[in-house]
Amino acid sequence: MSMSDAEMTGSYALERAVIKKIMTRLIPFLALLYVFCLLDRGNVSIAALTMQKDLSFSDKVYGMGAGIFFIGYFMFEVPSNLIMERVGARLWIARIMITWGVISAAMMFVKTPLQFYSMRFLLGVAEAGFYPGVLLYLTYWIPASYRATVMSRFLALTAFINIFGGPLGGQLLKLHGWHGLAGWQWLFLIEGIPSVLLSVAVLRFLSDSPQKAPWLTEPEKEWLANRLEHDAKTQQRVHHFDWRKALHEPRVRNLCLIFILTSTANNAIGFFTPQLIKARSEGLWSDTAVVTWGAIPGIVGAIAMMLAATHSDRTGKRRLHVTVGYGIASLGILLCALMPSAATLLVALSVKDLGERIAAGSYWAVTTNLLGARAAAGGLAFINSVGNLGGMIGPNLMGELKTRSGGAFGPGLFTAVGIMFTAAVLSYVMLKPPPASEPEIAR
Repeated sequence: MSMSDAEMTGSYALERAVIKKIMTRLIPFLALLYVFCLLDRGNVSIAALTMQKDLSFSDKVYGMGAGIFFIGYFMFEVPSNLIMERVGARLWIARIMITWGVISAAMMFVKTPLQFYSMRFLLGVAEAGFYPGVLLYLTYWIPASYRATVMSRFLALTAFINIFGGPLGGQLLKLHGWHGLAGWQWLFLIEGIPSVLLSVAVLRFLSDSPQKAPWLTEPEKEWLANRLEHDAKTQQRVHHFDWRKALHEPRVRNLCLIFILTSTANNAIGFFTPQLIKARSEGLWSDTAVVTWGAIPGIVGAIAMMLAATHSDRTGKRRLHVTVGYGIASLGILLCALMPSAATLLVALSVKDLGERIAAGSYWAVTTNLLGARAAAGGLAFINSVGNLGGMIGPNLMGELKTRSGGAFGPGLFTAVGIMFTAAVLSYVMLKPPPASEPEIAR
């Protein structure tokens, strides 16, 4: 029996009301949490502007320390997500934030390369499970047809909030000498504290599931439960996830390979971006100017992500957005190698971020839609942890090539171009639509 016009109108209004509530109640808060996750993970790149000299760390030592974070991250990501599924998102996300905040602040005590490596490894262990945990959490709330848009809004909002991270880091470096501490020590201490404090907000604010959300009405809860159940029955998915068999599943294997390539290229540049900008400025830009102007590419990427994700959800052409996005990103990295000044380098970095952000929302929409409810906890963590091994490879690769070339960034940048372009090609080949007889996960 078909629905009447009035019923269809009422159902659409209910749908819009539910999505609007989720977008306003959850996404800004989760984005704020993720900002401090990124801040405490990546502030070492800002600290390195003075820390490397203070501690006499070579580029190889710095690259190893920056990257070893992802080894701990890889080892504990899947177990962390599986625990979260059992104990609930609210409690487990709060636990993650407390431990990473404490360890991040304790980075101020690092003196030797071994201490640097150890603390970065422990930070990765502490943070493991947060990002895939958030992705898993969102699958409890977001219907499949909205996921690219919601993910893009989440990541774009994160990028917009995070633009203050660079200038904040620059200001904290100015505290050098205050109470006998170096500026980079104040940076680690002050940026680690909010993560601990926000864990209290997580315990009070987050609901483990829609059924426990006091801000959804009963009709809204019922509509959302029915819609998510419908998605579970109609999407082509991996319904049972066993990490020991994961690499025998072609779709999971392909997503891991694409991610590890893009992660390698992005992190090879990301952890060295402040140093790259300062080198191209030929000493004319202060550390504060470097990290402040360095926020521009992130803003460009955030805007591009929102626009691209809306188009991706409307057309369903996930593969097109992923392929074109990573292709543009590889062009941006090539321009980074060629641009002669700090100002033109910012243009190149903006092109890179624009392309990478175009791809990101659609990549995670493909990933979350692929995995069924029973597979999501382990599957998301597995793909994210394996892919993020590129975070170990990238900084080490750049540090090694930079050392061998006498401090030049060119060899590392050209290598990153090839890696990112390969990811674009593989996205086109590996994310092909399934046969017409099967539900589509990517077009």
